[in-house]
Amino acid sequence: MAGLTLRDVRKSYGETQVMHGVDLDIEDGEFVVFVGPSGCGKSTLLRMIAGLEEISGGSVAIGDTEVNEVAASKRGVAMVFQTYALYPHMTVYKNMAFGLKQAKTDPAEIDRRVKAAAEILQITDYLERSPRNLSGGQRQRVAIGRAIVRDPKVFLFDEPLSNLDAALRVQTRLEIARLHERLQTTMIYVTHDQVEAMTLADKIVVLRDGRVEQVGSPITLYDTPANSFVAQFIGSPKMNFFESSDLASGASEVLGRTLAGDEHVGLRPEHLLPVSSGSSVIEGKLELVENLGEYALVHLVTETGVEFIAKTEKPPVQAKGETIGFSIKPELAHIFDKQTGLRK
Repeated sequence: MAGLTLRDVRKSYGETQVMHGVDLDIEDGEFVVFVGPSGCGKSTLLRMIAGLEEISGGSVAIGDTEVNEVAASKRGVAMVFQTYALYPHMTVYKNMAFGLKQAKTDPAEIDRRVKAAAEILQITDYLERSPRNLSGGQRQRVAIGRAIVRDPKVFLFDEPLSNLDAALRVQTRLEIARLHERLQTTMIYVTHDQVEAMTLADKIVVLRDGRVEQVGSPITLYDTPANSFVAQFIGSPKMNFFESSDLASGASEVLGRTLAGDEHVGLRPEHLLPVSSGSSVIEGKLELVENLGEYALVHLVTETGVEFIAKTEKPPVQAKGETIGFSIKPELAHIFDKQTGLRK
């Protein structure tokens, strides 16, 4: 096992720079998730760690060894791709054993590793099947098993659940979490799904346009986002943003602070509490209610035309078009500079 160190890592394609000096420390045994919108550079960064993309500047070290010039096959990493990339003409056993066979590993050791990995992933009964006779979730487990048998220092996952349906995503996500708990190996996981990031990660790295916006534990990013981008990216539904002119007349008193015109106020939907008029921070006309059983998503619009969402335990009793007021505990409100987006 090993940690990773990235220092001023850059990537350019011709004149276009796509990664802008990434600095990152990943501890031995950590589960780190790279998250961000499409095109932010998370898969590119993962591929540079794997050695599948050359870096244009900076350094990548695995353990105490810089690997800038080390071939992908020699870095001691194993990668699980979005597509399973299994050999269709080989059995599950042969798929998992292929890399070891190419490395001229002793056949008895290959057999031991394949059977041990199959037991961990609960695919022992499928070892003689071909990939076409497996479900999507089973194929992804085989792909993970192929990585496990290599006994890597670092596991790399590139959006491994995106081809699975919703139920399988939840199941496989739990299996990956259990796998990390059992192996205690460093894992780096790329996803655009912030729910996966929040539930799997010891540490989340939020990326935007080839830059790191914030690094921290899931709860740190949720409770104290460094800027407005992270605040709206982490959390589902996303955080509501308002200017001081959008808020109710008594908002400053409820929040316990004077609101300036150069600020954005961020209020999470799940923190908004329906209240009677006069003690609200924000008020809006009811537009739509999504009743999801365990909770309701209430869509509203302020007098200034700003749409926002409140997450409530039960649907509101008010009819469509009626005004509903919401309050919030002062410590749960987030204030950001309007120009820089930085937390205040």
